[in-house]
Amino acid sequence: MNPDIPPLAQGEQGDGVTPGGTLVLLLTSPRVPVGIMSYAAWARLLGAARVFGREEDTQVAGVMEAGIDVERVPPSGPLALAEHLLVLTAKTDGDVVRVGSADGDPGLPEALSAVLSRPSGPSVVVEMLVGSWDTPGAKVLDLVAVMDRLRSPGGCPWDAEQTHASLVPYLLEEAHEAAEALETGDRDHMIEELGDVLLQVAFQARVGEDDPEAPFTIDDVAAGIVDKLVRRHPHVFSDVSVDSPDQVAENWESIKAAEKPGRAAQGTFAGIPAGMPGLARAEKMLSRLTRAGRLGEAAALRTGHTGSDRLWAAVLELHSEGTDTESALRSVLRELAHIVDGTEGLVDS
Repeated sequence: MNPDIPPLAQGEQGDGVTPGGTLVLLLTSPRVPVGIMSYAAWARLLGAARVFGREEDTQVAGVMEAGIDVERVPPSGPLALAEHLLVLTAKTDGDVVRVGSADGDPGLPEALSAVLSRPSGPSVVVEMLVGSWDTPGAKVLDLVAVMDRLRSPGGCPWDAEQTHASLVPYLLEEAHEAAEALETGDRDHMIEELGDVLLQVAFQARVGEDDPEAPFTIDDVAAGIVDKLVRRHPHVFSDVSVDSPDQVAENWESIKAAEKPGRAAQGTFAGIPAGMPGLARAEKMLSRLTRAGRLGEAAALRTGHTGSDRLWAAVLELHSEGTDTESALRSVLRELAHIVDGTEGLVDS
């Protein structure tokens, strides 16, 4: 028993004794500003006889800034904390609100049940009230916070010394592993590998914050892509009408061309990375030629090298059928790995 927690006193047990008040466990998302908690949550806080919480928690600090007196909860385990809150509630005429901690108070609900189920346990009403829920994407904020911790003083020395250039090989590797996982359809593996790609984006953005001359943040990265998506979907965010996915793609390319007027002068294939895998790059180039009405030039191409010409003819044929040649080859290689080694050809990271 924690010495800071008062023992259950006479008259605070069950046996039909009318409870002094209600213990309200206020659960909030640490990722949602306390100011936009629900009306019910603020009503209980403002009308509470006593409010408890950990001062180091962001939500508690927000409640205190609103002028509500929050009493400190002594550091203790779930059982001691449960006894402490129940004893105080039994002595109080009115609500006792416990503002949940950022870690969700693991073990506290079970400890409260254990104390209340004792023959001599306090006769107290316990209510759980959700003040705010995580919004979609809220966990991304956790990733940003973890990445900041790793790159900050006292964090990880390896993470701290990385640069944009040093991280490029990891970005390429994770992108390939994500593509592999997505094509195999393993849901758990898809989640894992997409997480690794997301890490690379967050990592690069955090490195960008440290640039002394032209810093940028994850918010700059997100804002840029949001603006681009809105601009290039006028049929969703404006008054443009479209009749088909093909028309959406045409609009996208025309808007893109207007945004980057200098790119056209650089050639038909401007912006296609030279470092892309050969088949993927071929697909991208053929797509450009198809939109430009110049696919015949690709069909007429002859190198004079028998192997190259046969390969090019196969790529053209598959492209005309709508087959992604790079994806098709990866599928064959996975099957080969399965036949030879009994594996799916996936690389664990």
